[in-house]
Amino acid sequence: MAEDTTSAMQVYGAGAPGDGGGAGLVPLYVASTEPVRSVYSLFSARVELGRDAACDVVIHANAVSRRHAMIERNDGETRITDMGSRNGTIVDGAFITTTTLEHGAEIRVGDAVFKFVAEGASAYFGYRFDGTMEGGARRKGGASSLIGGATIDGVVAELEKVAPTMLSIIVRGESGTGKEVAAGEVHRLSGRRGAFVPVNCAAIPATLLESELFGYRKGAFSGADRDKVGLVRAAHGGTLFLDEIGDMPPEAQAKLLRVVQAREVMPVGATQAEPVDVRVVCATHRDLSSLRQSGAFRGDLFARLNEYAVTLPPLRDRKEDVYLLTREMLARHGRGELRPAFSFLIGLLHYDWPFNVRELEACIKRAIALADGPELTSTHLSDAQRDAMSSYGRRDEATASRPPSTPSTEVPVFPGARAGTPTPDELRALLAAHRGNVAAVGRVLGKERMQIHRWMKRFGIVVDDFR
Repeated sequence: MAEDTTSAMQVYGAGAPGDGGGAGLVPLYVASTEPVRSVYSLFSARVELGRDAACDVVIHANAVSRRHAMIERNDGETRITDMGSRNGTIVDGAFITTTTLEHGAEIRVGDAVFKFVAEGASAYFGYRFDGTMEGGARRKGGASSLIGGATIDGVVAELEKVAPTMLSIIVRGESGTGKEVAAGEVHRLSGRRGAFVPVNCAAIPATLLESELFGYRKGAFSGADRDKVGLVRAAHGGTLFLDEIGDMPPEAQAKLLRVVQAREVMPVGATQAEPVDVRVVCATHRDLSSLRQSGAFRGDLFARLNEYAVTLPPLRDRKEDVYLLTREMLARHGRGELRPAFSFLIGLLHYDWPFNVRELEACIKRAIALADGPELTSTHLSDAQRDAMSSYGRRDEATASRPPSTPSTEVPVFPGARAGTPTPDELRALLAAHRGNVAAVGRVLGKERMQIHRWMKRFGIVVDDFR
């Protein structure tokens, strides 16, 4: 991509993360042999995209017209219009003539794909989608197991600050976002010499959790024929990672409070507590505040564990990392020489990844197993990605004129559901009826899953509450 810029299309300097920076276009993937900027700011009220050097955003990629599309901002609304391009402009999987852009919208211009950000675009400065840097330095220090660009770099920068302390940390995030990896980073950065001991609280039966965590004395119960060092003692001098802490039963919560508060552990059947030096990091996809208010989680324990909290974003909110993650996973699984074709990458970028990075890795491992040449194509996508792509490239006029499907009598339908934005109550009702199945709700509303996720984010709705 050319480095020329007009006064209307300025390039951000290395501002501080979260310092605003207005709207912009973040490249998700551009099939170009020329360097691609990390972000294109939309300072002007009217911005043209195309191959011509006079355009505000110059895109040297296949299938891009000289003057391809125009973005206009007026009275708080941002619209994109196709300028009669030969190959059309696609927004969220549909060809458009003109449409309003929402934060996070996926825009395809020829063989270039961008994410529209309505605000905070400057936070992306420097981090190209391929992992190379455009001026400036990374916010984090050394290498990290958490792979990503600006967003993940910001998370790692947080962890670098709190890791050397003894603060208890809660890592929040959806399933598959890398909570255990983040906890491992805390341990690595802490410099503690003991072990990193991960425990999945949801995987251990409640009747066994206490003895597994805190150990037991010989004769404490039937079958206890010898002393057992629990997982807490195994993490002495190191870090204890408690995954799915929200599923811990009340009895174990009381004993854990003693560990984090008094730095001592009471094995089952013991008469005297034992001192323990352990750093506690826990993770959950559940809302511990709500569990605390309902009495399902101890308030005093929550206060001790919640000395610092960090949230890992879902993959659908950081699709600028998809290409980088794909290359990393190909290399990790011994096939770094495989080349992802544009059709393969479009399938990855258009998919919403409900199970996040874990699901992406499973997809890449499957593609590696099926690969019989040097290139990964759309034939190597999983059924889920192919299903998401089944309506890709539809026409907005055809969508608008399409008759609504016959609704199920079990699913609440509201007037005009397919035409506009549902109210929060209407969206909650649909999610409840479909048990949190975002794809099913999207089919009822005639929208892509990514749009349903945007509405949920806008209304503060957590999908796991309906599953």
